[in-house]
Amino acid sequence: MKEIFDQGHEIASHAFSHKSLHLLTKDEFEKEIKESVTLLKSITGESPIGFRAPSFSIDNSTIWAFEVLEKYGFKYDASVFPIKTMIYGVPNAPLNIYRPEKSDIARHDPDGKIIEFPMTVINMGINFPISGGFYLRLLPLWFLKFGYSNISKKRPTILYLHPWETYLDTPRLKIPALSKFEAYYGINSSMNKFEELLKTIRFSSIKQVLQNLGYLSDQEKPVYAEFYR
Repeated sequence: MKEIFDQGHEIASHAFSHKSLHLLTKDEFEKEIKESVTLLKSITGESPIGFRAPSFSIDNSTIWAFEVLEKYGFKYDASVFPIKTMIYGVPNAPLNIYRPEKSDIARHDPDGKIIEFPMTVINMGINFPISGGFYLRLLPLWFLKFGYSNISKKRPTILYLHPWETYLDTPRLKIPALSKFEAYYGINSSMNKFEELLKTIRFSSIKQVLQNLGYLSDQEKPVYAEFYR
């Protein structure tokens, strides 16, 4: 992590134990955040200002998370997925950057303290996810290029992936067929897709994007590299 930081990348928080917020109380979540901030600051010398909930688990039932994030100095969240799955999603959430209301995560509050950078979807009658992870592995490269090229003309986009999704020798566990498909499908081609998207679309850290768009003050202007590699 120190090496990544020293090469100019932003380090944000993904909580501490990777438990879904739906399994935590507000106090338990605060403990997770405190431990995460303490650890990251001890490595980088800076407190993180960005957060992503494990399993995109911020919705109206866990909206209290924003109070905790605000308390510990976070400026933005990137946990809201404008789709609905069995595990996560806020299907009526805005597709562009906004500030969630404290009583309804899908509504914009111009005075809200936390900035929400929702996950990238393409609207095809319904919101269809292309943000990365399983969707990066599942979808063909031409469709990903088409989606990102079109969406990036209208609003900032997000691309995420896990390191194990690019590693050909990731251990294959003996798990049910559906779970195996979700976990391992497309690993062989994911790095090539990632590299091709980096050639096609101009990416940067979320912190840099928010600063460029005026969401963060000059005092918070990052010194990170312009592009995410």
